[in-house]
Amino acid sequence: MSTATYTVTGMTCGHCVAAVTEEVTELPGVMDVQVELETGRLTVSGDATAAEVRAAVEEAGYELAAPA
Repeated sequence: MSTATYTVTGMTCGHCVAAVTEEVTELPGVMDVQVELETGRLTVSGDATAAEVRAAVEEAGYELAAPA
């Protein structure tokens, strides 16, 4: 299991955080997801690839800016 940190752009409220958290949590192998609205920081613990995380964030309606 690994931990990776990303930056999500476009989040403006608690609903945004919930949407990103929900989509990323559903990925196979993800054990923990932390999303910070103020910084856009997304921390994912588990076995998901960066491509899988990016797809989940985009499914939620946001963009993954870059690895932090």
